[in-house]
Amino acid sequence: MPRSKTLPAELDPSARQLVARLRRLKDHSELTMRQLAAKTGYSAKSWERYLGGVSLPPREAVEALARITGTDPVPLLALHEIAADSRDGRRARPAVQQQDEQHERDQGQPAGPTAPHSGPTAAHSKPTSAHSGPTAVPTPPRAAEPTPGRFPHIALTAGIAALAVALSAVLLLMLRLDDDAGQAAVTTSPRTTAASSPPSYTCRIARADGRWSAGINQGRDTEIVYGATGADVAEAQCLLRRAGISPGGIDGMFGPLTLRAVKTFQDRAGLTVDGMLGPRSWKALRG
Repeated sequence: MPRSKTLPAELDPSARQLVARLRRLKDHSELTMRQLAAKTGYSAKSWERYLGGVSLPPREAVEALARITGTDPVPLLALHEIAADSRDGRRARPAVQQQDEQHERDQGQPAGPTAPHSGPTAAHSKPTSAHSGPTAVPTPPRAAEPTPGRFPHIALTAGIAALAVALSAVLLLMLRLDDDAGQAAVTTSPRTTAASSPPSYTCRIARADGRWSAGINQGRDTEIVYGATGADVAEAQCLLRRAGISPGGIDGMFGPLTLRAVKTFQDRAGLTVDGMLGPRSWKALRG
């Protein structure tokens, strides 16, 4: 398996955590980029950018990868939401800085051309008689007025900084809770499982009339191939496990691990090693 590229140093911590988890799911499932593209609907080039930390994957892509690997998508989607908020916050800061600089340039421009001898110095252009009257006192310059519009920009910048601090605190709390929970599998339930999670199957191995059965697909011997899903695949996974060959999880998905287990069983049984479960392979599994 090729070694994963190092993630960019400037990558946000939440985005780095999300990409690291997606990489582990992809490596554990042994899916190639082309297989990942075929199962999720996103191109192999897109997945290279997502898993390389170049761009943040869409929410739907994260859900699709969780679904095909049998993983609870809720922690992944929470990380995705934090990473997206952090990215939007970083994009907002340069815009605020540009507005501040433009405003300062506008305030620094002079109101108009200044006469070369206007102001208090004009009083000395004429000789003044000693008895011509009291000398005019030059008017002191006005104090600089506060720049209008400056304080809303400062308040906006402070608000963005406070939001970034709050998001960082939430991220740290979620990471700590997730570390405590570990990588334990989540048991699917009609009440608590998200709609995108795959169904769960239970192997009930029994032998009746000289045939083994897992009690999932009512004894059908339907031909199934790589990429298939459903009860027939789960039945085959249970029977492969009974034969001492691990197909991965009992998730009803004919993925790379199940394909490898089928080929191993066919080789042991002296059958054609084509990775397809047809009548002869079913007969050998149930025999």
